Amino acid sequence: MASLGRTVLARQRMTRLWGLGDRLSPISMTPGLVISDDEMSVLFAPFKIQNDGGIPRAIKLISRAPFAPWESQENGPTLSASIGHVLPPSLDEADAGEVASKGEMISLSWQSLNHDDELLNPELSPHVVILSDALQLANRPGKLVQAIHVIKKRFPGSLLWTPGIGGPDNCAVLAWFGVDLFDTTRSIQAEAHGAVLTWNGPRIASENDSSNSHWETALTEVHSAIKDSRLRELAQSQSLNSPRLVEHLRHHDKIISESKGILNQVVAKGVSFRVHSLESHNDPIILDWVEFISNKYVAPNNLDDVLILLPCSARKPYSSSRSHKAFRRAINHSSAHEVMVTSPLGLVPRDLEEVWPAGHYDIPVTGDWTLDEQMRVTNMIDSLVKRNNYRVIINHSGIEYTSDIPVIDTRNGRSATSYEALDLLGKAVADNMRTKKRSGEQINLDNFRSVARFHHLNDEWLNKVQVRGRFPRWKILKDGEQIAMWAPERGSFSLAKSSIPILDACNSLKRIHLKHDTAWKGDVNLVNLESYDETILAGEDILVMQGSQCIGSARASAPAWEWSMTPGRLAKMHQRL
Repeated sequence: MASLGRTVLARQRMTRLWGLGDRLSPISMTPGLVISDDEMSVLFAPFKIQNDGGIPRAIKLISRAPFAPWESQENGPTLSASIGHVLPPSLDEADAGEVASKGEMISLSWQSLNHDDELLNPELSPHVVILSDALQLANRPGKLVQAIHVIKKRFPGSLLWTPGIGGPDNCAVLAWFGVDLFDTTRSIQAEAHGAVLTWNGPRIASENDSSNSHWETALTEVHSAIKDSRLRELAQSQSLNSPRLVEHLRHHDKIISESKGILNQVVAKGVSFRVHSLESHNDPIILDWVEFISNKYVAPNNLDDVLILLPCSARKPYSSSRSHKAFRRAINHSSAHEVMVTSPLGLVPRDLEEVWPAGHYDIPVTGDWTLDEQMRVTNMIDSLVKRNNYRVIINHSGIEYTSDIPVIDTRNGRSATSYEALDLLGKAVADNMRTKKRSGEQINLDNFRSVARFHHLNDEWLNKVQVRGRFPRWKILKDGEQIAMWAPERGSFSLAKSSIPILDACNSLKRIHLKHDTAWKGDVNLVNLESYDETILAGEDILVMQGSQCIGSARASAPAWEWSMTPGRLAKMHQRL
């Protein structure tokens, strides 16, 4: 089988920026183009197509540069596939037609995804997958994104080509779904009618208009957005070119929300979750957060039975903002359960204000709430109250809320930071608190336990520890030895080698297993990997096992859905025992 050198340069959810060729110096990148000539730079168009015109049709995908430099200095490889006879998606229950060939490049259809048992063969590992009936599926609600999702999860290490549907006007949306290769079919059709496809849709061509230039501009934008983790916003903006694109995007969000092992647990420094449109309010990241807070979140143990609802702030974490410093002075107590009311996440407990996405989102602030936002917040507060024995609720959030237990409104229509509102807040707290203030160390420990319950399988590894050091990089010690440090830029822990046996004994982290006959010296990849937890999230710390022995920890570079077939680094060694 021919080899296609490919390396993941960046990833965001189901999208990856692949570098083709030498992994240290890629010649081309995808998302990119399959073309029929040599007029476009190989950087944007890595492959040329050759079609024999026969029935059933056989095609060749010819590399335009040496994407397998270890095999030859010539351009290559050339990938071949037979398309087979493809029945329309409407006949998905029919098990008929000629099965496409299986090899380094395979062609799939809606029918084959439903009937071809050979696709379950674990030895099948193509470099390129063609969704041959993509054009027909694009016109059937939900079918295109469903097919793409199934293919991506079955063949995560393969490049996906959806012939006939890509253009400069939708490539960001399709790339967001996981499409890696496009072609110029629609651009050529537009040119035949005196039009040109642009980033913002088709228009009448003007003098010196070039389809290639529009493609290069669009692909440059997509590549940059993947590197900067902002492809979602770019796709949302481009989806407005067509109601069908918006429809596809909504179906895709629903599929991701129902899947596991796809989202990030921790993101790189500087990455922000931008919620700049109402469409973003149904992003799976938000729905996942809402589900956790509503159904799984456990409040710290050492609190009084008083719930204080506070407004959010533009600055993150909230506690660093001027308004929340004023709230803290007014409250003058550390044992109430402080929870921020915010759009779009609904509720953010103080103990989780630094984690992703709570400490990393950006949203325009108008002070106006939609009915959907109000309903989300109300339902989340109802759930929080139901699962905790609060005696009283002090509502300084500005949003109306009623309950079977007493609710004290300390705003009454005033600004949250006005003298009158802060005075009422202070008096309400003073009149209702029954427990003593928590020490600074206890506050930190309670917060860290909450983060551990959110990021890890449990918080048992924090039993009998001490918190020392200086803000913000608090040190966590056990029996006088440092086992972890709080890393504010990650909104999580940096685990020391001494923590690994404790985490292992407490079963606090997910596990992967390496092959018995390999020496672990660096990255976790397909060569040394034996098995893995299918719920691993990108950025997550995991225990590395060999047999029954824990030999260290690693940090996941890729989410679990990629781990079965994706070449390159899946996790990076963090600690080796």
